Amino acid sequence: MWCPVLLCLLSALSVSWARPRLHPLSHEMVNYINKANTTWKAGHNFHNVDYSYVKRLCGTLLNGPKLPVMVQYAGDVKLPKNFDARKQWPECPTLQEIRDQGSCGSCWAFGAAEAISDRLCIHNNGKVSVEISAEDLLTCCSDCGMGCNGGYPSAAWQFWTEEGLVSGGLYDSHIGCRPYSIPPCEHHVNGSRPPCTGEGGDTPKCTQQCEAGYSPSYNQDKHYGNKRSYNVPSEQEQIMTELFKNGPVEAAFTVYEDFLSYKTGVYQHVTGAALGGHAIKLLGWGEENGTPYWLAANSWNTDWGDNGFFKILRGEDHCGIESEVVAGIPRS
Repeated sequence: MWCPVLLCLLSALSVSWARPRLHPLSHEMVNYINKANTTWKAGHNFHNVDYSYVKRLCGTLLNGPKLPVMVQYAGDVKLPKNFDARKQWPECPTLQEIRDQGSCGSCWAFGAAEAISDRLCIHNNGKVSVEISAEDLLTCCSDCGMGCNGGYPSAAWQFWTEEGLVSGGLYDSHIGCRPYSIPPCEHHVNGSRPPCTGEGGDTPKCTQQCEAGYSPSYNQDKHYGNKRSYNVPSEQEQIMTELFKNGPVEAAFTVYEDFLSYKTGVYQHVTGAALGGHAIKLLGWGEENGTPYWLAANSWNTDWGDNGFFKILRGEDHCGIESEVVAGIPRS
């Protein structure tokens, strides 16, 4: 019996030997991906960063606590081949927005704050336009995890439902009650932002008051989810129906080193080790050259990827993208 086992072992080793160990963010990795002629193209998004910085960006704790599962009745919905929430609800400006989490593993808070902002507008027929504060969620949700060192998307949505979240725009925007306080950094060699390092510092304090000059008060500014937030089943039709009916959702997945170099096309893992869990906003779906994809907004500024957006393979739970989708409905 040892011969087949030995053959399997040798076969596995030969595959690992055949795939070179490429340094993340390197020209060699970009060239390797592009020569593989897969469904996406790589390029240089991070020219001037410490590797510790990009590792810190993946701050989502996967396989965390689950919310009740919400099954959507899809019998009365004819799902289109392509769907983009930005086109479906053009009256909602937050759908166009790409944020920047800075040197903090706050993606779990950003994915939630972005999708909640969109849903507040969508479910109020465009009459409410507010940027929900990622800062408020990051700093005040003690049950969500460890702030800049990682958190759970499901807990973020539950916090919105139970405790509420105030408004707050981008860094230094002075928009809303609690704008983001962690500065963006410079992905490129020449630019006006500070360099990207892994020294992100501690999570900011939970300050339950608005910045000077803003009214209404902190407690009056809160927005809440209705009753309970929920997990969406991992079947693609369920996720599509949820998007189509209610707007963008938050999804979490495993980031591999090649994802850092994504530029265009439909991402699927080609090479590189796992970096960690990451959360983003899903806002649509479609097909590109016959390959089905999810459309997503990242929180690594507009100089990453396709102006901050990306596409990822749909229907195969690629990198776990369909396993941890969470959402909720705003309180009316």
